[in-house]
Amino acid sequence: MSQCPKCAYRRTAKDAPVHPDICPACGIAINKWLARGSTAAVTIGSPAADEAPPMGLGEHFMRLPGRSDQASLYGRAVLSLALSLWTLWFMAHGIDWASIGGSFMHNINLPFHEFGHLLFSPLGRFMAILGGSLFQVLLPLILLVAFSFFHQDNYAASVTLWWSGQSLVDLAPYIADAPYRALPLVGGGGEESHDWGNLLSMTGSLDSAQAFARFDFVLGIGIMCAALLWGACLLRKQRRWLAAPHGDLDG
Repeated sequence: MSQCPKCAYRRTAKDAPVHPDICPACGIAINKWLARGSTAAVTIGSPAADEAPPMGLGEHFMRLPGRSDQASLYGRAVLSLALSLWTLWFMAHGIDWASIGGSFMHNINLPFHEFGHLLFSPLGRFMAILGGSLFQVLLPLILLVAFSFFHQDNYAASVTLWWSGQSLVDLAPYIADAPYRALPLVGGGGEESHDWGNLLSMTGSLDSAQAFARFDFVLGIGIMCAALLWGACLLRKQRRWLAAPHGDLDG
């Protein structure tokens, strides 16, 4: 197993499907890179390997996933297209409870929202109320870290970032409803169970509910678009890697 002479990425067993002459992290053809007069390849365990600079975050988040064949490229491209269209759908409908609350994603977010209340309840009443909204946004970010740093799959991480942004969009109608407390709540709870009605009342900012809701919605859409851009860059890099002379995984 060797270390890339350019980005210092060390191969693992998960990189086995990747052509041995191609770095799965930065995508260079190692032999060609060395032929241009660069430093010789470094073997893991050698003194030079231990002195190699660590990979920067930018390089890390642009690493190709372990599986980079044509089938995965097409599958990811279809998913990216679907998520892009879904993002446009949310943008077109704005802060509308019927559209957001009736979406498939709301049914996914809701159980994690309710679990968040329980998870944060030991931290006091305010955090117990905020915990529902907080956890439904944080959970996808936790999965992002897991996919990117432990499973070396940045494309999956970009999808979880999209989910985090959508979770923010999911909260926008709830925040906007704070002064009215008219939305149906889980279990048929009364007005006293309205998370954002209580939170904004406790902080004396109930009059700013609409401004908070708009900010939350725009932030969520922005994160969703950033996630789609990240995924598109990874797909472009994967496509170029596959088109390279050594990009044939069967070779």
